[in-house]
Amino acid sequence: MNSYSTVFASVGAYEKGHIEIVDGKDKPMHYCFSNMFEVADKSGPYEKVAVAKNERNLIEAIRAEGDSPWYAASHDEFVIAMDGEVEVHFVKLAAEDRVSKDKEGNVTLPGEPKGQKMGWLVLRRGQQAILPADAAYQFRARRQSVLMQQSLEGENTNYRWKDICLS
Repeated sequence: MNSYSTVFASVGAYEKGHIEIVDGKDKPMHYCFSNMFEVADKSGPYEKVAVAKNERNLIEAIRAEGDSPWYAASHDEFVIAMDGEVEVHFVKLAAEDRVSKDKEGNVTLPGEPKGQKMGWLVLRRGQQAILPADAAYQFRARRQSVLMQQSLEGENTNYRWKDICLS
């Protein structure tokens, strides 16, 4: 009987991924995967890098460090803290400042959003938050952290498949 050990990675301690073929007939080159901690470590602060895609739906790895710009979307998004601690601040946007319903993905807002402050929360490893439609949000991290965001493909999505995928 084999013994397995679960190892939790972080942005400061990760290994390049690998795949184990179970039946011996397949080949690792038939698979594509990346390590979100490595992607975040090699990205600029708040650069949203796609690490998984299913049709229009994305999972993006984000290096959280300092204060992000303000973002908004016309649809709900979700974010999970994978490493570190990140504050998420919210503002309910006035109707005239909301992102158009036909625009997918999130957009960067030009400066401080107008509207009613909704409060803020703190995410630590494994904790998830909804980023509601028609609200602006800003991430704030005192030290380098990693976020995983679920969204739709949009203008802030960065694709670097050839740089991040092992095949």
